[in-house]
Amino acid sequence: MPELPEVETVVRGLREPLVGRRILSMWQDWAATIHSPGPEEFSARIADQRVRGIRRRGKYILVDLEQDTLVIHLKMSGRLYVADAAAEHQADRWVHVRFDLDNGEQLRFSDLRKFGRVYLTDDVASLLAHLGPEPLSDAFTLEHFRAGMQRRKRAIKGLLLEQELVAGIGNIYADEALFRAGIHPATGVDRLRDDETERLHRTIGAALLAGIEHEGASINWYRKPDGQKGESQDHFFVYGRTGLPCRSCGTAINKIRVAQRGTHFCPECQPARA
Repeated sequence: MPELPEVETVVRGLREPLVGRRILSMWQDWAATIHSPGPEEFSARIADQRVRGIRRRGKYILVDLEQDTLVIHLKMSGRLYVADAAAEHQADRWVHVRFDLDNGEQLRFSDLRKFGRVYLTDDVASLLAHLGPEPLSDAFTLEHFRAGMQRRKRAIKGLLLEQELVAGIGNIYADEALFRAGIHPATGVDRLRDDETERLHRTIGAALLAGIEHEGASINWYRKPDGQKGESQDHFFVYGRTGLPCRSCGTAINKIRVAQRGTHFCPECQPARA
């Protein structure tokens, strides 16, 4: 958490208050959050750069500036929001990086767990070169998906979490996509039939689009930039619904561990492979 739908929701919520604004200065009190360059160079370079646009790549937030790109990864508990410099918010107690804007507001990065990272780069393509294609783009073709599965024997759930195969999917939406495809999460990649692979390719997009439609899942720390909760958690088929009846067949949802992650599935709709 957060995953592609949550990050996309944050990006959309930040465009109106940020695009066109000039960053005057940066403050930080936890140097480990500043991945690169070092805090002093970071602060000097970002000062006086105007925000040209905001976009997403996988789970990364990209703030395009005049010379550089500000890259932010929220990790487990990161939150981004814009507030008046004099305003106080509940999440302020965990703010470790802050950007002062030219209109008297601030972009604040709150992160209780301190796992989040920020980067300033003039070569974002190299920084994120390890990421696979965007699952909602034309680049994520069935041919690419199948090629990434060749000669693989691990569980399909684990493969979906590999950002090199497809960018932006995490634990939540892997479970949701596998349910929609009717595939048990522990099924070996090498045992998937062609029709199952094709179906999963489609349901990855469907699960992510549903997450975006409901503005992300506020299960733990995630909040939209306006502080409100997303509603995706109210619409999940399996994730977080252990013991509850399947929305399709009524069977109790099970939880197991696959690829060292808690994994939710319906034993009736997603039968284990013999």
